[in-house]
Amino acid sequence: MNKFMLNETSYHGAGAIAAVPQEIKARGFKKAFVTSDPDLVKFGVAAKVTDLLEKEGIEYTLYSNIKPNPTIENVQSGVAAFKEAEADCIVAIGGGSSMDTSKAIGIIITNPEFEDVRSLEGVAPTKNPCVPIIAVPTTAGTAAEVTINYVITDVEKKRKFVCVDAHDIPVVAVVDPDMMNTMPAGLTAATGLDALTHAIEGYITKGAWELSDMFHIKAIEIIARSLRAAVKNEPEGRDGMALGQYVAGMGFSNVGLGVDHSMAHTLSAYYDMPHGKACATLLPTVMAFNADCTGTKYRDIAIAMGVQGVENMTQEEYRAAAVAAVQKLAEDVGVECSLKGIVKEEDVKALSQDAFNDACRPGNPKDCTVEDIEALFRSLM
Repeated sequence: MNKFMLNETSYHGAGAIAAVPQEIKARGFKKAFVTSDPDLVKFGVAAKVTDLLEKEGIEYTLYSNIKPNPTIENVQSGVAAFKEAEADCIVAIGGGSSMDTSKAIGIIITNPEFEDVRSLEGVAPTKNPCVPIIAVPTTAGTAAEVTINYVITDVEKKRKFVCVDAHDIPVVAVVDPDMMNTMPAGLTAATGLDALTHAIEGYITKGAWELSDMFHIKAIEIIARSLRAAVKNEPEGRDGMALGQYVAGMGFSNVGLGVDHSMAHTLSAYYDMPHGKACATLLPTVMAFNADCTGTKYRDIAIAMGVQGVENMTQEEYRAAAVAAVQKLAEDVGVECSLKGIVKEEDVKALSQDAFNDACRPGNPKDCTVEDIEALFRSLM
C-alpha cells in the first residue's frame, strides 16, 4: 500500500500572497505567529506579507531567531516565543530554514513531550497535528511548504537530523514567484539545483512508484528549462522554478530521497555549508555512482533535461548523457561541483559515517557502504 499526502490548499502565481489574510480569516484564526529569517526581515521581504496582515487588521508576532541551518536552540526559543505570543497559527515566510523551524515549533506546541527536539529525529510517534501553518516560500528549492520533512542542526553533536512526520505538513502553501525575485543569482542557482536533486533522487529512490514518477519527471522538465532564466531574474524563469520546485516536493515528500541528501546534511552540519549548494555540488557524482541501479530511468531524465537523440543511444550512453546534462546545467548557473578546500581529510570518516546513518540513505537506489561514501567525498576533494 502506498500513501500520498499534500497540502489541504495551495495557491500559485504572481500575487498569490493576497490569499494569506483570506485563509487566516476563513479558518477563524485570531493571531498569527510569523516566522522569518533576519535577512528577509531586514530587506523587507517578510513585510510583503505582514503589511497585508496589518491592512486586514490581523494581529501577529514576528519571530526571526532563525539561522540558515536552523538549530535546536532556534526551535526551543521559538516554542517559548509562540507560547508568549498566544497565537493560534503560524505564517512561515522564507526558505527551508524558516519552514523547518516552524514545523518543529508547531509540532512541539501540540506534542510537548518532544520539547527536547532531538526526540523528533526519524519518524517520531507524535499524536497530534502541529499548529496550523500557512507556508510562503521565498526560495525555489526546498519545497518545504508541501513536504512532511524537516531538518534541524544539533550544534553540540555537530550533526543534522531529519524528521519525518505526517503531522507537520502545512495546511496551506502560497507559492508566489514575486516573493522569490529578490534572491541573488548564486542562491537562485543553488536552491534550484536542490530542487532538481529532489526531483532526480525522488525519481530513482527505492520507494518511487507511478504516481510519484509523474511529479518527478515533470519537475525535472520544468526546472531544466527554467533555472538558467531564473538565475538571470527573468520572470518566466522565476515562474517556472516556483512551480517546478513545488511539483518536485509533491513527489519526494511521499517516497523519500537518497545518499546525495545524506551527504549534504553532513556537509551542512560540519561546515555550515548551505544545503542547496551541498546538494548541487554532489549531484552529478552521486548520479554517476547510482547509474547502474536505475534501469531505464536515466533515459527519461536525459529526455526531460532536453538532451537530443536519446532514442538512438545505448543504455550506457543515455546514462552518461543524463549526468552530463546535469553537470552542464550546474556549470551554466555558476555552481562548481567540487569540495576542494571545504572538506578536511581528517573529517572524511566521521562525515561518511554520519551520512550512512542519515535517514535519507536507505532510500538510495544503490546500496552503499560507509566506504562507498568515503570514496564519493574524496572524489570531489
